[in-house]
Amino acid sequence: MKIAILTDSNSGITREEADNLNIYVLPMPFYIDDEVFFEDIDLTQEEFYKRLEDNCKITTSMPVVGDLLDKWDKLLEDYDQIVYIPMSSSLSSSCQTAHMLSLDDEYEDKVFVVDNQRISVTMRESVLDAKYLAEKGYNGEDIKNILEDHKRDSSIYISLVTLEYLSRGGRLTKGVAALGNILRIKPVLQIQGGKLDTFARGRTLEQCKQTMISAIKEDIKNRFDDDPSIVEIAIAHTDNEEEAIKFREEVLEIWPDREIVINPLSLSVACHIGPGSLAITVGRRIGSFKQYK
Repeated sequence: MKIAILTDSNSGITREEADNLNIYVLPMPFYIDDEVFFEDIDLTQEEFYKRLEDNCKITTSMPVVGDLLDKWDKLLEDYDQIVYIPMSSSLSSSCQTAHMLSLDDEYEDKVFVVDNQRISVTMRESVLDAKYLAEKGYNGEDIKNILEDHKRDSSIYISLVTLEYLSRGGRLTKGVAALGNILRIKPVLQIQGGKLDTFARGRTLEQCKQTMISAIKEDIKNRFDDDPSIVEIAIAHTDNEEEAIKFREEVLEIWPDREIVINPLSLSVACHIGPGSLAITVGRRIGSFKQYK
């Protein structure tokens, strides 16, 4: 059975990467001062951050239903089934909309919409897991169920340089954000199960990095059987690659046998936290489960 793996650009997977991986990516629309742009089509990372720092009004939106259905129809000309991995249902209505569309007689048993509560770099890992499972011979329904069974087997920890963008998005009042910036409070946020929550606070970048590393150690010990070999660790950032490279070197001193990649956080996350952030992620490798080999 031929299985197509489809995601959206909230995964951070570019069109070029998708071509190399033989998967498919639906570009997400962004409204910048009421003008629509599509990620990785006519909106680059560089242009996005320039607009963000220029105080442009930026909002995200779900894919146009017609574009999604057109993509499904096109893929089903060459594939038997589609596994579609959109942004977490906790953060967008696009997942619920896609699920409802997949129940139509035309797509039933052909399109499987995965809601495994992921976004950005952990969503990217889900896409790679889906590709791995498809290559192992699993059908669309099996892949959907496996990914959803392990939806909480990942976390993202993010250190911010400013509270300004949380304030812009309504997650903090302007007064609280201003006071926090005066006191040089740098929050560490956690994304797990599709929710963006405050995890800890620090005053310096070094404090925040140590907090995030400690969180990863606790996750490996308490959530992943104290076995680093079954987890994927990665570094991420928002327009802060230089610091991300330094952070990776620090992490490699603790786990020297790891292959730790660096990826930008998706623009849908960057909207809310702004440039300059550093992040570290941890997640269980689907391929580490014997029953999936």
